[in-house]
Amino acid sequence: MISTTSLLAPVEKDLQTLTDNLKKLVGARHPILGAAAEHLFDAGGKRIRPAIVLLVSRATMIDQDITPRHRRLAEITEMIHTASLVHDDVVDEADLRRNVPTVNNLFDNRIAVLAGDFLFAQSSWYLANLDNLEVVKLLSEVIRDFAEGEILQGLNRFDTSLSIETYLEKSYYKTASLIANSAKAAAILSDTERSIADNLYQYGRHLGLAFQIVDDVFDFTGSTEVLGKPAGSDLASGILTSPALYAIKEKPYLEVLIEREFSEEGDLEEALNMIHDTQGIHKSRELAKYHSEQALKCLDCLESSDSTRALKDLTDYVLSRLY
Repeated sequence: MISTTSLLAPVEKDLQTLTDNLKKLVGARHPILGAAAEHLFDAGGKRIRPAIVLLVSRATMIDQDITPRHRRLAEITEMIHTASLVHDDVVDEADLRRNVPTVNNLFDNRIAVLAGDFLFAQSSWYLANLDNLEVVKLLSEVIRDFAEGEILQGLNRFDTSLSIETYLEKSYYKTASLIANSAKAAAILSDTERSIADNLYQYGRHLGLAFQIVDDVFDFTGSTEVLGKPAGSDLASGILTSPALYAIKEKPYLEVLIEREFSEEGDLEEALNMIHDTQGIHKSRELAKYHSEQALKCLDCLESSDSTRALKDLTDYVLSRLY
């Protein structure tokens, strides 16, 4: 598997500055929020989202250095992402993320909700200060999409009639929207041609979908150590992702187990075994591969550079996590 460190080499220094800045931006006001921020930004995340913003910034500003506004956009992107994770963990009642205790576990749900709200509010304030209305619109849309994705997921629990299209729509809201809109925003701050900005939006959309599908495959194939949560935990809580949705078509009895919410002993194990016994995981891998290939095509508009190469390599990296 490709390591993210070598992959993100063109923006390694930028990412270090970003982490230091984030702690200052968030931590100054209040000791508990400071502690939460310190914890969040140290929790071993790969910083893929701000890295994409920085790579797009460098790939579209080849002959000059990136601006403070590009850097601030990367920080805002990570803040929005982190806020969404904090709220996700509350909704999912998760105790661990990346094998580190969650904010709701360390403090409590009330503080975690407020910490997430604070990060969203703080990111909105910094966003407004970029003084670029189009960029403000793009990232405000992301914050709305996160909420919409969570609501869709909540409403569709244990719903076996869910289509792959609706699943992809929810995946766009929850994962791809941030990557797509922030990549486009970085290109806009570089004053690129409209067609390049639009291509970078599509790159982020396809890459984000591939990422989410791969994560959903992991829920069935990963170990608890790797996932930082028990395998099959999405399915157990009624979140139906592509492996399960494809599997239902092959094994209709799965619907019975899901619709009774795994209420009888052995239901969940039986369902997991049935999914492994179908083409569900294979088809999901193919779906991720399709979106990764589409993402790669969207980069043909960029000049050759180390940052462009890294953006291309990310499309392989997403898939390499599967094997």
